[in-house]
Formats: sequence, C-alpha cells, structure tokens
Amino acid sequence: MVKGIMDPIPTLVDSGSSKNFLDINFAQNNKIPLIPLVNPRTVIAIDGKELPNKIKNKATLEVEIEGWTFDITFFVMDLGDTDMILGLDWLQEADPDINWKTLEISWKGRPITAKAGKDLPTIPEEFMEFIDVFSEELFKKLPEHRSFDCNIDFVEGSDLPKPAKVYPLSPIESRTIKEFIDQELADGKIRPSKSPIASPCFFVKKKDGSLRLVTDYRKINNITIPDQFPMPLQVELVDQVKNAKIYSKLDLRWGFNNIRIKEGDEWKTAFRTAYGIYEYLVMPFGLKNAPAVLQRMMNDIFRHLLGVTVVVYMDDILIFSEKEEDHAEHVKEVLKILRENNLYAKLSKCEFFVKKVIFLGLVITPEGISMEEEKIKALMEWGAPRKIQEVQAFLGFVNFYRRFIAEFSKIARPLHDLTKKDTKFEWTQECQQAFEETKKRVSQDPVLIHPNPDKPFILETDASGIAIGAILSQRGEDGYLHPVAYLSKSYNDAQRNYDTANKELLAIVESLKHWRIYLEGTILPVTVFTDHRNLERWKNAETFNRRHARWHMELASFNFEIHYRPGKMSNKPDALSRRHDHEDIPNPQQIMINAERFKGFKANIEIDIISMIRESLSDDESLTTLIESTKKKEDLPPSIRKQYDKYEWKEDLLWYEGRIVIPENKEIRLAILEMHHDNPVAGHQGQARTLELISRRYYWPAMKQQVNRFVETCEICQRSKGHKQYAPQKPLPIPQKPWEDIAYDFIVKLPESQGMDSILVVIDRFSRQAHFIPCLESTNAEGVADLFIKEIWKLHGLPKTTVSDRGPTFNSQFLKALYAKLGINPKFSTAFHPETDGITERTNQWLEGFLRSFCNYRQDDWVRWLPIAEFCHNNQVNSATGKTAFEQSMDYTPDGIL
Repeated sequence: MVKGIMDPIPTLVDSGSSKNFLDINFAQNNKIPLIPLVNPRTVIAIDGKELPNKIKNKATLEVEIEGWTFDITFFVMDLGDTDMILGLDWLQEADPDINWKTLEISWKGRPITAKAGKDLPTIPEEFMEFIDVFSEELFKKLPEHRSFDCNIDFVEGSDLPKPAKVYPLSPIESRTIKEFIDQELADGKIRPSKSPIASPCFFVKKKDGSLRLVTDYRKINNITIPDQFPMPLQVELVDQVKNAKIYSKLDLRWGFNNIRIKEGDEWKTAFRTAYGIYEYLVMPFGLKNAPAVLQRMMNDIFRHLLGVTVVVYMDDILIFSEKEEDHAEHVKEVLKILRENNLYAKLSKCEFFVKKVIFLGLVITPEGISMEEEKIKALMEWGAPRKIQEVQAFLGFVNFYRRFIAEFSKIARPLHDLTKKDTKFEWTQECQQAFEETKKRVSQDPVLIHPNPDKPFILETDASGIAIGAILSQRGEDGYLHPVAYLSKSYNDAQRNYDTANKELLAIVESLKHWRIYLEGTILPVTVFTDHRNLERWKNAETFNRRHARWHMELASFNFEIHYRPGKMSNKPDALSRRHDHEDIPNPQQIMINAERFKGFKANIEIDIISMIRESLSDDESLTTLIESTKKKEDLPPSIRKQYDKYEWKEDLLWYEGRIVIPENKEIRLAILEMHHDNPVAGHQGQARTLELISRRYYWPAMKQQVNRFVETCEICQRSKGHKQYAPQKPLPIPQKPWEDIAYDFIVKLPESQGMDSILVVIDRFSRQAHFIPCLESTNAEGVADLFIKEIWKLHGLPKTTVSDRGPTFNSQFLKALYAKLGINPKFSTAFHPETDGITERTNQWLEGFLRSFCNYRQDDWVRWLPIAEFCHNNQVNSATGKTAFEQSMDYTPDGIL
C-alpha cells in the first residue's frame, strides 16, 4: 500500500535491480509529486547495453508492506506493465526473510530499521509550497561563495605536513571510492588537485553496513588557527523558549557541505586516493573550525529571528511560538530563509506542530524543560544492593561527595551499619529509605552543579565486563570537583565482545558523544582520565582499524586530552560501570571465538602490518643506505659485500637473518608489541618469551629494551600474574621421548562455564606439551579415564609413567579404569611416581594467569579460552629445552600469529 492511494499496488521485488523504480505513467495518473534530478541518470540493461532514455525524476513515497512502513525513494521511468520495482536498495535496508520455495517475504520477529505502526515524517499541507526545501537532489548543487565561506589559516611559520601515502583498499572499497569521486565531481563538490599536502583517506563501515569515506585532517588541524566564534550556550538557548506552547524542529541536510571553502584555500582540504588527488570546494567533515563556521552562518541568516521564534545550534533549528495560531507563519518564515539561502532540510529528521520536542538532549514542553532526568539517570536507576559487597561499592561511590551533603553520616547510617563485621545482611525498609535518600542528595545541589563553558571539564571514564561508567565534572566556587552529570550504560551484543582496550576506548567515545552539548568545540581542552595507559597515544596514532577510524571521525570536533590514571584512583566511574543491575543482561550464545579476541589467526587483519612496513621504509632515513646497498650487494666488492651478508631484499621488504626489519615507526612497533603480547594467542607472556615470539619474524635495534618496557607497564599482567614461590621438588628421571612420561593434575572450584567447573591438566614431561580439558570437580577416576582416552590416548598412546598430585590411591583407580576400558592386561601397568616435580603446579599457575587476563568479568567463559591457552602454552619456548613444546613433540612449530 502507498499512502494516499487506496488500492494495493502489484510490486516486483528484484534483487538484480540496484535501485527502486516507479513507472512514470503510474506516477502521473496518481498525481505523485516528482522531484527533478540535477544530473539525469543512465540506465544499464541486464545485457549491459545503455538504454536510450535517461532518468530525469525521482519520487519519495511512504509504502506499507506486511504492516511495516518504509520511506522509499524511487527513480521514475517507463516500466511498461510494472508499476513498482523494489530493488537491492530496499532489500538491504529492510532485510526481509525470503522463503524461496513459496516466494513469500516476511519478517519473523526480526528487528529492522523501520518500526511497525510508526508513521514516517511527512510535509504538512501548510508547507507544501516549500517542498523544494526538502529536496535531496537540489541539495547536490554547488553552493555559491558567500561572506561566511570557510577559510583555513595556518599558524605563521608552521611546517606543512608531508604528503600522505595512499592506503591499500579492498576491491569493494576501490569501487566505492571511484563512485564517490565520480558523483562528487559531477555535483561539483570536489575537483582534481595539485596540493602538496593531501591528507590520507580511508573507509569506515556505517551501522547500515555501507561505507563512508573519511579524511584524516589531524595534521592540517594541528597547524590551523582556531576560529574563536562562540558556540551558543545551552542554558541561554533553552531559556529563550520557556514561554512557548508549540514547536517544530528542522535538521539541515549535511550542514557542513552547505558552506564553500574560501577561494584559494581549497588546496588545504586535499585528499589522496589511488585515482588521484582531489580537493573540496565545500566544507568537509573533520576540519577543526567547521562547527564555528557553520554556527556563524546560521546566526547570520537567522539574526532577526534568534530568540524571537527561532533558536539554532549548528544544523539544528528549533521554531517555537507562544500562540499556536501563529506557528505556521513562523515555520514558513524559516523555510523561506532556507530557500533564499539554498539550504535544505532532511525530512526524516524534522518534526512539525509538536507539544514536546527533544533539542540539544533536553526535553522541552510548555510545562518546562527537563534536563536533570538524563543527567542523573545512571545514579537514580542504581538497583538496591543484594549483598554486603554491593553496599560497599555504593558507599564507595557516594563517599566522594559526602563533603557537600549535610548530615551525610546520619542519612547513610543504616547502610554503613550493614557493612560492620559479623553483621548479617538484611535489607530492611530503613535501608531502602536510606539508599533512596542518599541517591537523591547526591543528584541535587550543592553536589550536582550546572555546566560552565568558561571552565575546563573533567571526564572520568571506566569500562567493566558489563557496562561503561563516566562522570563529567567541573570545579565549583569552593575549589572542589563537583559532578555535572553521570553516565552508566550496558553494552550491546557486539560491544560485549570487545577486548579490554576497546571497551575502555568505547567508554571515552560514548561519554563524549553523550555529553556533546557540553563538550563539543570547547575552547579549553576536556581532560579525560582513563585507567588504560595505551589510550594516551590513541589520538595521535598514525593508523587506525575501521572501528577506531569511525570513532576518530565522530570525535573530530572535540577538543580533548586523554590522561592515564591508575585504576585504584578511579573508584567513582568504576562503581557506575560495575552496577550489579547491569549483570542480568545475558551474553549471546556464540559458537566461534569472538573475532576481536581471535584476530591473531586472521591473515587479513585490520591493521595490515606488512603494508605499513613497506610504506614506512622510505621514511626511515637510517635505512636508506642499507636498503640500497642490500639491493645491489652482488655488485659490491667482496670486502664491502660481507657487511650485508645477513641482509636480504625481497617482497619489497628488508630482511635480517630471515626476519623482517622494522623501520623507526612508533605505531608499527607498538602494533607488533600488542600483537605478540596482548593477543590471546600470545597470552601476555613475560619479557623473555614475548621477545622470543617477536624475534621469530621481526627485528629492529634495541628491540629487547622496548619489549621489556612494554611488558613491565602491562596492567593486565600486573593484575593477573601470580608470584608464588615454589618449594624445592625432588628431581624425577629424565624422559627419553615424547609422551612416555606424563604428569596430570586438576584446577578446581572455578566459576561454572558451559556446565564445567574444573580443568584437567595433562603434561608431557619430555616436551612440556600440555592439554587443558574442561571437566567437573566431581569426576571420579573412571570419568578421568574416559577423558584421557578421548583427549590424550587417541593422540599419544599410553605413557610409561604418571605423576599426579592426587596421590597413589586415585592414580591406581584411574589406571585400573583406563586399562579396563582399553582391554589391557594389568601386568603391563604404567608405573606411578609418588613424588611430583612441580611441573603441573607451575603450569596451573600459568593457566590461571592466562584465564584472568582474557576471561570476562564473571570469569565464567573460561572453557572457550582453553584451546587458545593450550596453543599459547605449547607455542612458548621452554627455558629448560630451548624449544617450544611443538618442536619437541612434532619437530615443528605451527604459525599462530601472522
């Protein structure tokens, strides 16, 4: 069904059609408004031939399918007997279930972007004369030069950035960037450039799966003189609408692109691609001064209406009226100004004639403006504690603000009493009242203060295994740090699988975006505190994976600095990220190990180390002579050639003793360190083992010192690794070959994981190869025999001797059951050593440290980590043998990290 047309419309769903199409005769007969295309489109038929007639119009219709409502854009042309075609555009957006046997389309409970029963925005009849103001096609026209063009002035005496290198792209990305360039050239928004400072560009994936081109203007922004035009204050804007009774809200289409780059400054916006260098004629996303330039333009064109019927924050326009009968005229006046200035609104984000509107994150109604609810939501939704530890966590959080609350001790006394030694936990009505009153006091003045844009903001963030927490603060008149707002937010399914570093970074990104109205474009930098040291370097990283590139783009307009602060000093955001009421969110069932944590096994990793090394070799002047001499060493005299015997040039890389030489590049070396230490396959090993793992493939001068510093400062290692001293053990006879002498033991009383609560650890005393087998603590000797046959015997056969910390009785029962199951005559029994040599104890401690490093906060996903732990253990060089367990038992070491 199409809105405004009574009868259902026969529609062809065609996955072979890249776009949606509407028949021209059908459109004319039903008086459907057509929007002319600025650039007519060519149609290619299925046989590859170009059709003679080009598409000159399009139309946007509200279409209802199976109870779901879609706002669909159609290209209009002659379709013959077909009225409507839904192509790949719609299929990708709606993602329906298709039954290929019955050829039926449905959505069996699957969530999609459209919402059932919810009408999409339409233009009210009163404003149909301004339909052109909502045109996507007209927006594509190049705006004219105006007095508020964007100029890019560099700091006097600053050095221009070096030209960026072209990032390698996948075939899909190459096609997409070619389409982008062709379309932007056709629309006149970019042009070819000879700029000497072209910035790098790459793609990030949007939420809908499509690709967005990102230009990294950091080096340009670093030498750009900041535009000091003041951004409007939130409190001043909302104060101007306090007497209004009705509202409408407009959102400009691609606000920044409505402004031209000042003539002569276009070369400073240049970006480099495999298809050439291009520069923007319109203001792109990512420039330092873009928010201020856009705000200046909006203030200028709406000057006579500001504070009267309009408030504007960048590309958000709020129209308000004290009398409902005047509102239509007020909206028309704004639409007229937009038309006169060739500015276009995005209909899907507009609202008309509403009594409640969200503007700058605030809920505005005729009854008043509510801003406190969101600011204190994280605190007020804190669920009642269920045990003493949760009471202690809550008190630890509110104690930071006790100095601001009169009679705090009296109010919170029932809670403090619960934490006394030998006190039975009993949550009474008195405790609940104290809990609610304490939350209320912490969320009011004088604790919570209003933001002051003239003072610096402090942002404290933390991420736990279940949620992120953050507190935004400023110093009050009393000199103390007061909270402005709180944030606590649980992860979605994808975020729950991020590793620790990405969760900590997510906390920063989400907090800045959440408090955008306070923190975007601040003159004074926002100080961000995190307990993850490596994030201090994130803003200035040379390269990003796709997720980080998207985050960096989203934060381009924020002025912030990341500082490390140890976790023990971050109790406030810690408490918000560890609220127990976030724990009830179940983890999704997964069959495979999460890709983020398993990335060491991927050949096509997001950070392409080899490509980065190739590109950076020419930047390291210390390697120039070495590379040139290595390339032509065969032509050198023997006395000189000898100096380069250990070097080789192949695959466009410099090799030293069979290892790739790494140029002087902090980002590449850091990526290699993280890959060979933080990666689960590497396993957070110590200094010597991390160095050995890296040295198998890479080389650079002073590598040992850098590895040692990196491992020493690893917070996960400091938290996870034990320092237990072992008692001297009696030496056992030295085995002569793999798997003829084994040791086995159990790690017990673990949190239940996939129905298991213990680990059977079996070790070959000759090679030190180990197998880690999940089991139950209640498993008896017969059950252990079953596990042994299933996991050990099938691979290695029967051992000659066994060692176990469980003692001779259990071992005897185990062997007896094993022989019975295998049909072996007991007289050929395996010998048992009553002593142990400590090998399983050391291995157990190593395994416990590994699991602490990588398991979730509940420590209940350890079963899925055992295969990775086993590979990591068997892949490390043993100090006694000088070889890996793989080498000792199989004569080779398989690749784990590429």
